[in-house]
Amino acid sequence: MKINIINKSNHDLPHYETIASAGMDLRANLSEARTLKPLERSIVGTGLFIELPIGIEAQVRPRSGLAAKKGITVLNAPGTIDADYRGEIGVILVNLSNEDFVIQNGERIAQLVIAKHERVEWEEVQQLSETKRGEGGFGSTGTK
Repeated sequence: MKINIINKSNHDLPHYETIASAGMDLRANLSEARTLKPLERSIVGTGLFIELPIGIEAQVRPRSGLAAKKGITVLNAPGTIDADYRGEIGVILVNLSNEDFVIQNGERIAQLVIAKHERVEWEEVQQLSETKRGEGGFGSTGTK
């Protein structure tokens, strides 16, 4: 699948690191380094603008290395970029650590996954089919 992209950053286009990678790294596009204090959040621009076909979304997800090593994650993970959005891809980063985190220009801050999605039509009914799980909620399918 080919997707139109405008790159207003000085960084390479996102790309897959391996043949089996689902996501491509997004890089911060900053004129100067930005410090995120503990529990602070900030929208970090990437300089990228995309044109997705209808039926396709782009998901902005955290990078596991930043989350595990530095406590930095994407606040609305996964963030969804709809097919009709034409603005700059921004990443809402949050610092969940106890230390300041400095975001450098060009730093890999998130990953982008391209995915198909379905649209539904609701069928209003009075009863749903029975299942073994039933109304069991959070944690109800765990092992014994």
